[in-house]
Amino acid sequence: MTAQFQNALTIIRRKQVEARTGLSRSSIYARLRHNPKRPSDYDPTFPKPVSVGAKAVGWIEAEVNAWLTAQVDKSRKV
Repeated sequence: MTAQFQNALTIIRRKQVEARTGLSRSSIYARLRHNPKRPSDYDPTFPKPVSVGAKAVGWIEAEVNAWLTAQVDKSRKV
């Protein structure tokens, strides 16, 4: 396997997503679901979790990294 392919399949858990993004658990899940009372929380570009077990989810590391890069790019285009 190439290193790029391996990285694309690396699953990280919620605590790692929290540490990398600086978002809390509730903020992560708020970005995933549209809430009419707080429409600004929803972010359709935020990476979706994947099921890794009956009661467990994880995020693809490459998608989280790409989202973070896009946030940095967006903040610097002011």
